[in-house]
Amino acid sequence: MEWQAVIGLEIHAQLATRSKIFSGAATAYGAAPNTQACAVDLGLPGVLPVLNGEAVRMAVKFGLAIDAQITPRSVFARKNYFYPDLPKGYQISQYELPIVAHGSMEIELEDGTTKTIGIVRAHLEEDAGKSLHEDFHGLTGIDLNRAGTPLIEIVSGPEMHSAKEAVAYMKKIHALVRYLDICDGNMQEGSFRCDANVSVRPLGQEKLGTRAEIKNLNSFRFIERAINHEIARQIELIEGGGKVVQETRLYDAERDETRSMRSKEEAFDYRYFPDPDLLPVELDDKYIEWVRKSLPELPVAKRQRFIDQYGLTSRDATILTASRELADYFERVAKAPGSDAKLAANWVSGELLGALNREARELDQSPVTATMLGGLIARIVDNTISGKIAKEVFAAMWDGEGDCDAIINARGLKQITDSGSIEALIDGILAKNPQQLADYRAGKDKLFGFFVGQVMKASKGQANPAQLNDLLKKKLDS
Repeated sequence: MEWQAVIGLEIHAQLATRSKIFSGAATAYGAAPNTQACAVDLGLPGVLPVLNGEAVRMAVKFGLAIDAQITPRSVFARKNYFYPDLPKGYQISQYELPIVAHGSMEIELEDGTTKTIGIVRAHLEEDAGKSLHEDFHGLTGIDLNRAGTPLIEIVSGPEMHSAKEAVAYMKKIHALVRYLDICDGNMQEGSFRCDANVSVRPLGQEKLGTRAEIKNLNSFRFIERAINHEIARQIELIEGGGKVVQETRLYDAERDETRSMRSKEEAFDYRYFPDPDLLPVELDDKYIEWVRKSLPELPVAKRQRFIDQYGLTSRDATILTASRELADYFERVAKAPGSDAKLAANWVSGELLGALNREARELDQSPVTATMLGGLIARIVDNTISGKIAKEVFAAMWDGEGDCDAIINARGLKQITDSGSIEALIDGILAKNPQQLADYRAGKDKLFGFFVGQVMKASKGQANPAQLNDLLKKKLDS
């Protein structure tokens, strides 16, 4: 039997506010345990939550960016459950009336086609605390610094059918929240994570299968591996005569497997009801338009502009708009005096990203600034150096030897563009290789590359390649 996977993601993005969603406690990462949890976060008697207006603005900003409906009147509810890191015994969230509903996100598939994923809702809620197991020798410690941290939970429809689709969707959401400057997207710190709902059904069947929810996935690689494992587990279970049960599972990266955490309660078990301490959030058209005016150029629009303005290919434009920081870096390189946009695209997406990946660095840790790379490209454009020599110069800049002009002068790398000097080099190589010259003139055209290589070697790579090819061709054919 052929099977079809059905996947929906619940993405939790921590909003980049300085204080929590219902209190004035700080949200900075890395503080000592329980030093950023106030009376409101702890749920002590007599305290009242006060909604953080900045969190509302950020949620509306996200909703507008996914072309969603901004709910004029949304309501906070209490989601009741017991867990040690939830001191109030309930989580303040939104249930029946979320602040954002009915949006969408377009993703690119591996075959070059696109697919639109529906976003059912995006609602505001507070985060819980964190249980710590490592350092307590059979005990569990509780850190409540995260309790009350503002989140927007982004819920997709069950519309993805492979782990790769799910990763593509999550990457697009990740890029968007960073473009909007509403979330730093730091997955290692827990600022951006997701739960994956996975089920399988016979191919062609409309009815959804029983789903399992994989909790707290915080890397794109683990998301893909966890979903693929869960799909295989469910198919094997059903084909072996068993039944998938609705449950919550955890992904064990070391064993590359999911394992059962607890049976999944239905939504009504949470006993949602409107929070009596919080008024409904009412947004008028004037407020929504005010937020709309603050939207930056979004990835889709920026990608099209890069194609139209700079003549980039669709592939290059997609790579360069993957993050706002990378797009800004590319534009600074492309606009540097004497630079060239297409060369800039090639160098940013090739040499720069390659160097960053090799050393596992972020863009803001690059030792080669946009100004430095723009200057290097300008020297290729004005024929001061060749593209091959430019790679040597880039490596030297990366190692901290200075800007391109300083390196070119210090190493004597300036390109030879004098025709007479190049002709003299060619004459010397032809004189040293009479047999190869005779073979070439007898019809062995492939020897042209041999002569080019010998002249470049003699010039220490500094002969202008275009001039060399032209002059060599004339000499050989004369």
